[in-house]
Amino acid sequence: MKQDERKRLEEAYERWEQTTLKRTLDRRPERYDEFITASGEPVKRLYTPLDVEGDYLEKLGFPGEYPFTRGIHPTMYRGRLWTMRMFAGYGTAEETNQRFKYLLEQGQTGLSVAFDLPTLMGYDTDAPEAEGEFGKCGVAVSSLKDMEILFDGIPLNKVTTSMTINSPAAVIWAMYIAAAEKQGAKMHELGGTIQNDILKEYIAQKEYIFPPEPSMRLVTDTIEFGSKYLPKWNTISISGYHIREAGSTAAQELAFTLADGMEYVRWALKRGLDIDAFAPRLSFFFNCHNDFLEEIAKFRAARRIWAREMRYTFGAKNPRSWWLRFHTQTAGCTLTAQQPEINVVRVAIQALAAVLGGTQSLHTNSLDEALALPSEYAVTIALRTQQIIAHESGVANTVDPLGGSYVIEALTDRLERQAYEYFDKIEALGGVIPAIEAGFFQQEIANAAYQYQREIDEKRRIIVGVNEYVEEEPLEIPLLEMDPRGYERQVARLRKVREERDNGAVGQALDRLRIAAQSTENLMPYILDAVRVYATLQEIMDIFREVFGTYREPVIM
Repeated sequence: MKQDERKRLEEAYERWEQTTLKRTLDRRPERYDEFITASGEPVKRLYTPLDVEGDYLEKLGFPGEYPFTRGIHPTMYRGRLWTMRMFAGYGTAEETNQRFKYLLEQGQTGLSVAFDLPTLMGYDTDAPEAEGEFGKCGVAVSSLKDMEILFDGIPLNKVTTSMTINSPAAVIWAMYIAAAEKQGAKMHELGGTIQNDILKEYIAQKEYIFPPEPSMRLVTDTIEFGSKYLPKWNTISISGYHIREAGSTAAQELAFTLADGMEYVRWALKRGLDIDAFAPRLSFFFNCHNDFLEEIAKFRAARRIWAREMRYTFGAKNPRSWWLRFHTQTAGCTLTAQQPEINVVRVAIQALAAVLGGTQSLHTNSLDEALALPSEYAVTIALRTQQIIAHESGVANTVDPLGGSYVIEALTDRLERQAYEYFDKIEALGGVIPAIEAGFFQQEIANAAYQYQREIDEKRRIIVGVNEYVEEEPLEIPLLEMDPRGYERQVARLRKVREERDNGAVGQALDRLRIAAQSTENLMPYILDAVRVYATLQEIMDIFREVFGTYREPVIM
């Protein structure tokens, strides 16, 4: 903005404040002394061109061109809608297979697998450590046989599948590849994503098993293997979702997620990989919280930061390496057990923000998720929410509809500045892993979560149905009930697998895997050999526990 134009606008703004605004405030004060975002950041009364700095082409540009603030594709949803990928999984592989088929029949366009806690922690269903946890937060997968049943009748070379798995990601991915091979599919035909983001486990979700160094080796092995043999596969989904669910602010989610992403890039480069051979398949996974404008700005800031860092800090030459492609899930932590029906409204607003922010893939939470795993009734409403946004709202008809909004651009700039401030702090601590070991991320998130809860407790932040507009009505929504005999069937199948497989071949495959784990070889070929002969998840993970050891988080006082 030219200096004389800025001066004229400043004078006009001051006049408006002293006349039109003052008369209104004298007659009717505003509702609060200070308005804040969901992250506790102040929100100005009015945003104008005075709040937006910098050159348009440098900061925004055009969709499909650097810095991709306005989207990674020139036509965005005018050319192709986002993938509607509903997260699903519970109980046995048979039950979850039925849910997958139901969702595909209802118009879902991609699969997303939730695994139960024993699977996430690398235990077989019948392990003593797994007692009482079968199927409660996802599907149990203990061997290749479970994976075959999970995708029975679903051609894996025709659908894309996302799998939320981290410490055992390499093993579960190998089972998926082997199941696809049994269907007749080739590795290069398979498309999908494994979450495989171990750094955020140490930061937020705490489903780690091994220490950071060997865990990062496994992640790097999958990146290397995927870049060679599965060109359509995203071998990591760098996740801010769980960081936000743990209580972070939007700026913390943005900064910590991108810092993790850059750390994975450094490890792959250290392995000797060409950045343009693996970077185009890196993907991200963000939360979409309640603050509509702040969330849209967060997604736009993420694209701009990642494009700049990949292009100039890491020297990627391929523009696809600069793209930040991301999946979004609406915020589970915002859903309430009280008046669960109104969660439909929260989810719709969050989903709309994700679409306006330019997501490539979206999961909408179900209204009953604060109470149980989603029922068929609830998950259908959640999917229909996306379909209404796509086909009835009109927001998919133009690219970046809110781009150029003074408040959106100002919030985008602020989030970008805050992210770089965090990058500097992380670098000062020696990098991501030293910052984890020092408890930096954990303390920052804990402080933010404490502040947010205080605001709710003091009614400075209203949560409808929780601290205001409360009703004492009995629950009247149907809740999902799992097959009570599912555990028995799962354990019987696992026992049969162990009895009927070639146990000599299993022992040899596990011995080769142990030797490879003690070396510096890529472990994916050895893991594949083991799962193909029906070595179980825990048998493979126990080899890694033996070689790598397990991690205990340091106590931070």
